[in-house]
Amino acid sequence: MNKITQLFNIQYPIIQGGMIWNSGYKLASAVSNSGGLGLIGAGSMYPEVLREHIQKCKKATDKPFGVNVPMLYPNIEEIIQIIIEEGVKIVFTSAGNPKTWTSHLKANGITVVHVVSSSKFALKAQEAGVDAVVAEGFEAGGHNGREETTTLTLIPMVRENITIPLIAAGGIATGRGMLAAMILGADGVQMGSRFAASTESSAHDDFKKTIIETGEGDTQVTLKELAPVRLIKNKFYNDVQELYSKCPSKEDLENLLGKRRAKRGMFEGDLIEGELEIGQIAGLIHDIKPVETIIFEIISEFNLAKKEALTL
Repeated sequence: MNKITQLFNIQYPIIQGGMIWNSGYKLASAVSNSGGLGLIGAGSMYPEVLREHIQKCKKATDKPFGVNVPMLYPNIEEIIQIIIEEGVKIVFTSAGNPKTWTSHLKANGITVVHVVSSSKFALKAQEAGVDAVVAEGFEAGGHNGREETTTLTLIPMVRENITIPLIAAGGIATGRGMLAAMILGADGVQMGSRFAASTESSAHDDFKKTIIETGEGDTQVTLKELAPVRLIKNKFYNDVQELYSKCPSKEDLENLLGKRRAKRGMFEGDLIEGELEIGQIAGLIHDIKPVETIIFEIISEFNLAKKEALTL
């Protein structure tokens, strides 16, 4: 056991990222049943939908699982209340100040982890009383830090500044990547993109196929004036770039983005006009497999790479 497996009472120090439109109860329960920690992504769920997924997840697994909660969510108070009422014991918070909800969650017996993109915010999260932090590098899909710090440099810098358990994220989808992150100072890893391209992911099949067809250089971080997000290059991405050539205002960008763009792309499978969020590591993801197989392969590669490293 290490600090992460002990903290969450899981077999492997692997956390599945709580991704919008990808992380329903089927994915979360499959990861937990396979020895990792599955997370339901609350960011794309109405409160009662979240309650339904939590209840179904409890029926699908007797292992620990958690909920990822973006704190900028408009119904945040209702979301937190549902999590408490349903007896969820692990919450990952992101996109907000950890001081806002950490003490309330911990008072209700909940283990709290906060997602950060810099040592500065990792320290603030530690001071807020969280039990661990996820340090996410700029390679990640979804919303990224404005500092543009890569995982390779972020993890050792955060490790140098905090004493609580550290989970690495961003650009990790293999056993070798997991070992590298832990050598850099992480106690465990969080993987999003690898699990987005799994059988149990709630993403549309066409989006999953696009993930495994995505190669090196096919993603780019954009929309930094709103919230930095890494996108697969498609027509929508090209429209964003064309708008940038005209020196757009924030309002212009918001109008182009509109509403439901991410749902349209990742959940409904509109590969042309949809927002397709994925990490750079998609270039190393070549197949769609069941979660159980994915985790088995990651751990097998991790153990092999560890043995190889010891012979150097």
